[in-house]
Amino acid sequence: MNNDVRARRERRDLSQADLAEAVGVTRQTINSIERGRYDPSLELAFALADFFGCRIEELFDPGGDGDPDADGDATDPA
Repeated sequence: MNNDVRARRERRDLSQADLAEAVGVTRQTINSIERGRYDPSLELAFALADFFGCRIEELFDPGGDGDPDADGDATDPA
């Protein structure tokens, strides 16, 4: 999942541990999210968006149009 977590964290000069503590997860979870290896739960996605003062779509679809099929990964069942 493409996301803007690392860029937003670095703009605030926060470590992964700082962000992890702020949203109640481990540093490893933040690292995995930033690397796109872990898709956060909806609850965690809301917590991260709230922390950064943005909408979930801005955090997890940066520059996107909100269309989950926009990257062409999804197949058309028709």
